[in-house]
This record gives sequence, C-alpha cells and structure tokens, in this order.
Amino acid sequence: MAGHNELGQMGEELAAAYYQQRKHEIIEQNWRNGHLELDLVTLHNGVLHFVEVKTRSGKQFGYPEMGVTKTKFRHLAGAAASYLRMHGQYKRVQFDILSININGEKKEYFLIEDVFFN
Repeated sequence: MAGHNELGQMGEELAAAYYQQRKHEIIEQNWRNGHLELDLVTLHNGVLHFVEVKTRSGKQFGYPEMGVTKTKFRHLAGAAASYLRMHGQYKRVQFDILSININGEKKEYFLIEDVFFN
C-alpha cells in the first residue's frame, strides 16, 4: 500500500476513535456505493453526521482541511444523498470535516462542524 493510502487509513481510524470519544455511534466507515464514498458516518443525538476526514503529515502542503474544495464537497453531498436514499429513516443530517495532522507521535485534530458550501 502506498504511503499516502496508509496515512489516510490511519487518519480514518483515528477519526473513528475521536468521534467515539465524543459519544458518537459509528454507523459506517469507508462506505462505498459505486464511485461514491463516505469516510465516516456517525450518529449523535438523533443527527446523522457525514464526516470527511483529511489527514496529512506535516504542513508543507498546508493544513489538511484545505484539501476539501467545493468540488470535493459536492462529491461528499452526492454520496450522502445516495446513502440517505438507502437509509431514509434519518431526517437530521450534518456535514463535518475532521482535519488530522500527524507529526511524529503528535496528532493535532481540528473539527469543522456543520459545513455547507454553496
């Protein structure tokens, strides 16, 4: 597996643990439907959270959250719509971005909640 894939997988596992510590129920990890993908889907207080996880090691390419562009968000929203068509019981949803920067043993988390791009 390429280094960036390993870093991404580690980030998604760290994200699941982060959300579990915040008392979220993990519903899905790496959910896929065709070309659509959701990194993490959680449930907390009746709200379904679609979480985009961005992980980097170091800041030479900027902060991880800078990788979530309008185009990336449109893909995320499309995947979420597909998920909701299959799981219509959820009525309240929100989109989150969890940025994780790993520098050696140090891990920095930055959560952006209830994101919306227009």
